[in-house]
Amino acid sequence: MDPVAGARVIPLHGADRNQSSPSRPRRPRPVPHPTPTAEELQQPLTVAPDPQDATPEPAEWEQRLGGLLNFVRRRIAGDYEVDEFGFDPDLTDNILMPPLKPLYEKWFRVETTGMHNIPTEGGALLVANHSGTLPLDATMTAFAVANEHPGKRHLRMLGADLVFKTPLLGALARKSGQTLACNPDAERLLRSGEVVGVWPEGFKGIGKPFKDRYKLQRFGRGGFVSAALNTGVPIIPVSIVGAEEIYPMIGDIKALARLFGFPYFPVTPTFPLLGPLGAIPLPSKWYIEFGEPIQTDNFGDNAADDPMLVFNLTDQVRETIQQTLYRLLTQRRNVFLG
Repeated sequence: MDPVAGARVIPLHGADRNQSSPSRPRRPRPVPHPTPTAEELQQPLTVAPDPQDATPEPAEWEQRLGGLLNFVRRRIAGDYEVDEFGFDPDLTDNILMPPLKPLYEKWFRVETTGMHNIPTEGGALLVANHSGTLPLDATMTAFAVANEHPGKRHLRMLGADLVFKTPLLGALARKSGQTLACNPDAERLLRSGEVVGVWPEGFKGIGKPFKDRYKLQRFGRGGFVSAALNTGVPIIPVSIVGAEEIYPMIGDIKALARLFGFPYFPVTPTFPLLGPLGAIPLPSKWYIEFGEPIQTDNFGDNAADDPMLVFNLTDQVRETIQQTLYRLLTQRRNVFLG
């Protein structure tokens, strides 16, 4: 037998590269790593956080629920404070203020300017125009000061007798920080370093016909100026545009007003025609401007006894607000779009 006939032909290395044949996988080349410098060697090692250890941020509804549960716990334990006027900050911040947020941000879309004119500490007297048939302008101003001011200050509003004589409303007004519009209460609040808000037009401003919108009514006898002079706090004029259009008052049923003991009984395009639906305010665009402070601490101790000075300061505040209203109205292109 020929030994060459049964021999196996071994191909030379690289002789048949195009034929399919099993081949060994190539070993990857090592990638050279740069040599660390001396400064890099001295830096402390950092350990990457474990993704499983990361605590997710609580959702907004979880935060609200947690805040509500904490509020209930404090009420049960009696761990809250009420001042001499009946003001309950804990109730105001957690129960009374939050429902106003959608109305402030989404419905009226309130824009504020001059918030820096309100001091972070110490007393100040905010004097604003009054309008809108219902006093939502005061409520929105209080919400703006509590939420947009850097100091998150509470606005202690001065209200009429009717507010505190009304069942339930009077109690809520007291708990939210309001008090009777009289000089003794106003001066006590200002001396204790509170921010006080007053609407000197009263019912004459809030209940005026729609045809007289943005025309300021008489500012009373200047009692707010006397309070500011006696305490030496600055007076800050506040101009509010947008409130006049929420309930356009086109009539007043005086017989019903006398029957219920109201200063007026409004007739608007939607009320009483649409019944309870007429109580929904129209979504006008709001602007609130906090003007430059008018200083009162440089007039002396008995300045409040000077009737001419009181009259001049009252007229100055009123004219400042009126001119600011005219300016804001000229800048507004549309009642509802701004």
